[in-house]
Amino acid sequence: MAAPPPLPACSSLVRICVLLGALWAIRAQQIRYSVPEELEKGSAVGNIAKDLGLEPRELPERGVRLVSRGRTQLFALNPRSGSLVTVGRIDREELCDRSPRCVLNLEVLLEDKANIFGVEVEIIDVNDNAPTFGIEKREIKVVENETPGTRFPLPEAFDPDVGINSLQGYQLSPNGHFSLDVQSGADGIKYPELVLERALDREEEAVHQLILTASDGGHPVRSSTARIQVKLVDTNDNAPVFSQPEYHVSVRENVPVGTHLLTVKATDTDEGGNGEVTYSFRKVRDKISQLFQLNSLTGDITILGDLDYEDSGFYDIDVEAHDGPGLRARSKVLVTVLDVNDNAPEITVTSLTSSVQENSTPGTVIALFNVHDGDSGENGLVTCSVGDNLPFTLEKTYGNYHRLLTHRSLDREEVSEYNITLTATDQGMPPLSTEICILLQATDLNDNPPTFTYASYSAYIPENNPRGASFFSVTAQDPDSGENAHITYSLAEDTIQEAPLSSFISINSDTGVLYALRSFDYEQFRDLQLWVTASDSGVPPLSSNVSLSLYVLDQNDNAPEILYPALPTDGSTGVELAPRSAEPGYLVTKVVAVDRDSGQNAWLSYRLLKASEPGLFAVGLHTGEVRTARALLDRDALKQSLVVAVQDHGQPPLSATVTLTVAVADSIPDVLADLDSLEPSTSPDDSGLTLYLVVAVAAVSCVFLAFVIVLLALRMRRWHKSRLLQAAGGGLAGVGASHFVGVDGVRAFLQTYSHEVSLTADSRKSHVIFPQPNYADTLISHESCGKSEPLLVSQDLLETKGDPKLLQPPVF
Repeated sequence: MAAPPPLPACSSLVRICVLLGALWAIRAQQIRYSVPEELEKGSAVGNIAKDLGLEPRELPERGVRLVSRGRTQLFALNPRSGSLVTVGRIDREELCDRSPRCVLNLEVLLEDKANIFGVEVEIIDVNDNAPTFGIEKREIKVVENETPGTRFPLPEAFDPDVGINSLQGYQLSPNGHFSLDVQSGADGIKYPELVLERALDREEEAVHQLILTASDGGHPVRSSTARIQVKLVDTNDNAPVFSQPEYHVSVRENVPVGTHLLTVKATDTDEGGNGEVTYSFRKVRDKISQLFQLNSLTGDITILGDLDYEDSGFYDIDVEAHDGPGLRARSKVLVTVLDVNDNAPEITVTSLTSSVQENSTPGTVIALFNVHDGDSGENGLVTCSVGDNLPFTLEKTYGNYHRLLTHRSLDREEVSEYNITLTATDQGMPPLSTEICILLQATDLNDNPPTFTYASYSAYIPENNPRGASFFSVTAQDPDSGENAHITYSLAEDTIQEAPLSSFISINSDTGVLYALRSFDYEQFRDLQLWVTASDSGVPPLSSNVSLSLYVLDQNDNAPEILYPALPTDGSTGVELAPRSAEPGYLVTKVVAVDRDSGQNAWLSYRLLKASEPGLFAVGLHTGEVRTARALLDRDALKQSLVVAVQDHGQPPLSATVTLTVAVADSIPDVLADLDSLEPSTSPDDSGLTLYLVVAVAAVSCVFLAFVIVLLALRMRRWHKSRLLQAAGGGLAGVGASHFVGVDGVRAFLQTYSHEVSLTADSRKSHVIFPQPNYADTLISHESCGKSEPLLVSQDLLETKGDPKLLQPPVF
């Protein structure tokens, strides 16, 4: 596979420019101050407010505060002046030891915009420490035959200050035999040496007392002294010599205590006591003596305490070998501590939001946190991550600071609470990680309207219900919370038969239970269409509607109504005619009745309740037809009285009765004669009866003629309307079949029942009446029950049918 072509030179130039821009942006946010050590508490370091471009009074409003890590708080922010001040004594030597430059790093957090600014405070050394020798007296043994020019190491002074304030030189008290020479090593440290200027004579002076003074260059100058006692001994002309001028060793920071580090070796060519070499540390500091141990006889150096790379990664140990008479040799042991991945990353949350609105825009800041790992190299490189499948992301800002942001809009109804796990993992082997959990609440907004369980509802209520009775309830759900989920119910305004809906039905605004405010009548109306509204209490409120169909159930609260024969209003009794020659099954008349109820409550049955001549007549159970059950005999009375009962099938059943009078005769004169013989007239003059009959016949003829004319006019009007309805695509196709229940039965009766004449008679007067055409069945439509003139409605329906038989006049 061929190697990819090299990137163009312009691409490298762009990368360099981007890197320089990033470095300049980082430096632009750095604020630098310098302050001498040992200042009094509350001393001003710098004006933070001015350097941030803020007024002091804006600091609390903007949430400006210091963020420090890993050290005792050394500085504080004065909210009145906007200055950075010290909160205690600052000791440069304690903070930075002998480092040439001592810089403390702080971070200033602006919480309102989650911005971080770096602050560098350089601690300037002051001359607060005098050089110290560590010992008050040093004894030097010098052989008496030592040649002039011989040098003897003197104790070195240590000054923790740096620069001009550190150790600058030594002075030796005046002496005729010795002088002072100061050597500078490769590391810049000055080593004082005692130089023999002229020969010694032990017998003349066995001990020489000298004073060595070490001075720094500060103002004022600080100094310290050490007493040097020179004892003259017999000749020891060879000093110990180390095998190496410097020993280098590397050790891992997690080695156990007691581990052998290395062995230093020095040899002395002298014999006896002059050649016996012992070892010791020079310039022993507390930290060195706590971590390392030197065997004075063998030169073995072992680990005495726990090493910590994060505390110090390098140690410079001065080792000295001296023989019996006191000749000495120096060497160095340079210990390099190797880092191991023994520190897990540290996560410090500096700013945190515990709740966020569910419709917040992506990029909303949830938390600002800092990540630190005390290890170095790969062991100190840290990567941060957030849990999978969460709507959050991480963004690195200044230094090791990261921001936790929303990645998309939140939905409280989907997830109301998030347990966010932040993980920081270093790149050591094996890697170490740290986790912290952040609990975030998604606050609710009114973004969901109430929803009903079903798209529509149907409810049923029996007629004649008690007022105030509950008959149904609706329920809506709102996935929001609190007031946003508090639902109230109401009914849409409407009118029923010109009356407001609220006078018929009410609803409990809290429970959704519907109540009937009045007793319903099935015969008045059979169904209602309602709209129920569910509204929440949010701002602004949201609502939804649902339709409710209320059906009124019929009860058997109407007794059958007799339509024919109708009771006369003049006090007379209607008479039906039956010829003597009638055969069994002859149709005498038909009882027509209707019931305003519906269904089973309107199914009617007929029965003969009472008859003056039992067995002579029979009534059809379902038709109401009165027929002869046998042939008429001469012995049968000319006037028969029948009582017919009509009963529905409701629970409990309701009934009505009608009394029929049947006259048995072959002609009208016979009827009149029979009636006269049966019931003598109160008038002595038969001509009076004849006159009445003639007048009655003439009146009935006139009424019948007017009826025929009106019927023709209505038929023409119906025919004209039917033509218009057919042209408009109407007709009766849109009318429910239930609206015509019983109409065909009435029409059949009107077509089949056709007596020539009917008579009425009582004890005082008699006259002829013409009956309506015969009826057939008694299944009457519900609409005909609600009309005041059912026979006229039936005739109009028959006219719509176009039946010509209705136009035939009766035959006299």
